[in-house]
Amino acid sequence: MMLASRQFRLCCAILGIALLAGCAGRKWARGQPSPAAVGVHTNNLIDPVAQAELTRSAGFDDFYKLVKHAREENRPAVLPPKRTVLCLSGGGSYGAYTAGVLCGWTQCGGRPQFDAVTGISTGALIAPFAFLGCRYDPLLHEFYTTLTRKDVFRAKPIRGLFSESFADNTPLANQIDKVLTEEIIREIAVEHARGRRLYVGTTEVESRRFVVWDIGAIASRGRPCDRDKIKRILLGSSAIPGVFPPSEIEVEVQGQLFVEKHADGGVSQGLFFAPPRIPPELADTPDGRSLYGSDVYAIVAGKLYSDPKVVKPRALSILGNNVETVLYAQTRGDLFRLWTYSTMRGMNFNVTAIPPEFIVPGGAVDFDPKAMTALFDEGVRLVCMGKAWRQTPPGMEPGEAPLVRGGTNLIYEPRSPDPQPPQDDEKGLLRRRR
Repeated sequence: MMLASRQFRLCCAILGIALLAGCAGRKWARGQPSPAAVGVHTNNLIDPVAQAELTRSAGFDDFYKLVKHAREENRPAVLPPKRTVLCLSGGGSYGAYTAGVLCGWTQCGGRPQFDAVTGISTGALIAPFAFLGCRYDPLLHEFYTTLTRKDVFRAKPIRGLFSESFADNTPLANQIDKVLTEEIIREIAVEHARGRRLYVGTTEVESRRFVVWDIGAIASRGRPCDRDKIKRILLGSSAIPGVFPPSEIEVEVQGQLFVEKHADGGVSQGLFFAPPRIPPELADTPDGRSLYGSDVYAIVAGKLYSDPKVVKPRALSILGNNVETVLYAQTRGDLFRLWTYSTMRGMNFNVTAIPPEFIVPGGAVDFDPKAMTALFDEGVRLVCMGKAWRQTPPGMEPGEAPLVRGGTNLIYEPRSPDPQPPQDDEKGLLRRRR
């Protein structure tokens, strides 16, 4: 029987342990404050001898030179047409930053027409309108500065623990239905026919594999169900597993119908690259597939490194904090891979993310209009000041190298913005000591 399955027993055991931990937590050992508790970033606590040794031996500069050398080796005799690819990450309500970057890019000039656009999660919701151009900036501005939590989901009662999700995302489905009009579908099809491409990523739940959907190809079929299928893909890509239900999408395999379940693409990848279309007449020429000189822009709806915060000695708090750590690391890894691929192919890599010093009010699923407006405005400000883009991947800027320690006697050396200490901080204990 299903109730006796190994998976069910395991889930019950984990839930029971988590509930017990929540009811009977203990204080951390020694009773001393953590750095985050007094407003100090652990990234600023350095073992200078060990750190210097890593810097000398890691060879990052040598790797950088090798990649640059490969770029020049791939330079074609005749440069191909310049193309532009936009990659949009997930990030929930932090997508307001992405929307601000795009709108600010329009306001202050220089925003190109993208030959290919890819999106995951909140990036998947933005992607169609970034793809269609700046005339949809007002829609992005409204969507990402006025949306509230009740416009996105409804929390389920306690029985949600035993269903496929904790929340109902019907409100978000209604929002997508409202903005993804038949006219939008027709416009996507027209741009697809011109050779431009729009892709959205989801995670197929049962196989746990990343799936890339060619939205323009679906829009071009001219079938009555195309709009509903695209809507389901966008909803699935933004469905956080366990929090929102997966999106059921019907597929046909050699005449037989199946139903797949698709959830948040961000579970598999933080963001992804897909190449622009190469015209058939160029595909078989020696340099026809070259992307040398093309531009790649990645917009991260979040920070590259998470802000430090005090973690309560509770199983659920520790688990949630570690999951968040994994997602940040995944996005950095995806960006490093994208930088390596772009540079070796001769493309120009650019990435923007919420600055480390920017205090993000609330969480990614809070959907507070005031906080989202602040993020939107920050995106506009950075683009218009010419400070939005960097050309290096995470890990190559000052202060981003991994911490190396040969002991526990450390010095304070500012590398990252210190967090705001909690209201009950002991008057900046560690700050007075340094």
